[in-house]
Amino acid sequence: MRYFHFCAHEQFPPSDLLRQAVEAERAGFDGLGCSDHLQPWWEPGESGQAWIWLGAAGQATEGLQLGTGVTPAGPRYHPVLIAQAWATLEEMFPGRPYLGIGSGESLNETPLGAQWPPVGQQIERMAEALELIHALFEGQRISGQGDHFASDRAFLHTRPERRPPIYVSAFGPQAAAVAGRLGDGLWTLADPESVPEILDAYRGAAEDAGREAGEIVLQAAFSWAKVDDAALEGARVWKGSQPKEFYTDDWHDPKAMYEHGAEQVSDEALKEAMIISSDPDDHVARIREVEEMGATTVALMNNSGADPHAAIEVYGRSVLPQLARSGVT
Repeated sequence: MRYFHFCAHEQFPPSDLLRQAVEAERAGFDGLGCSDHLQPWWEPGESGQAWIWLGAAGQATEGLQLGTGVTPAGPRYHPVLIAQAWATLEEMFPGRPYLGIGSGESLNETPLGAQWPPVGQQIERMAEALELIHALFEGQRISGQGDHFASDRAFLHTRPERRPPIYVSAFGPQAAAVAGRLGDGLWTLADPESVPEILDAYRGAAEDAGREAGEIVLQAAFSWAKVDDAALEGARVWKGSQPKEFYTDDWHDPKAMYEHGAEQVSDEALKEAMIISSDPDDHVARIREVEEMGATTVALMNNSGADPHAAIEVYGRSVLPQLARSGVT
């Protein structure tokens, strides 16, 4: 079992997240993740550029795995640029990078003038991007006009020996099937209602493709503070990310999204969706529940708006040591 500290670009400025990354390594986390957004889920918020930050985080830490959760497969990023970026990270920090990739959200794509397609087309675009990324890392020079991307003799001139592992984001069985065919693992939210169906689709698609199922990254969010009320208040902005339609439909106004989320999501519902408590034992118990869903990696997004640095210290002292003794395999 691995535990990643997930850095929230929507909530904290990149300089603060860099400090969090260093503290997370000191606390005993196994890796780093970070969101890859153009806009936050609410205003005012933050929105550091993830790829630039990963380079700094790799230099500031010594051995942590590091990558995104997750990078969109177009239109914001052409897959050739994604491949180039991760080839660069791998060349600088061998054996450490991974690529989390998904179909994106209107929140981050529509502001660039792109039309937001239906879910099926979003997933088809992700699959096409993955095929191109694989080809580039295999040393191919690619040309052609696909359904979603064009290229003309695109080639990775800096190509490391290892292709970083690719964890494919899935919120349903269709995307999970793409992960089974083209990914090295699956990344999804630790939702007990959706995880079983998603994992079944992922494992079935991998078996059909003659492949072994890979990493299962389940993402959870936590907020710690000295008292419960402060922990809740520090995470309340994340109501703006909770409605499921934000991940598939054409929502791209952060102010309207937060207002909609605040109307739809009660404080109790937020506490069910996130780990919000002043008691480290509550965090341990909830993380063990995530492990039991089938995770091989638990990505823990630090949404501790009251004091993210004290939260990391508490995890290093009182949460991660208990998890290491949990016996879950």
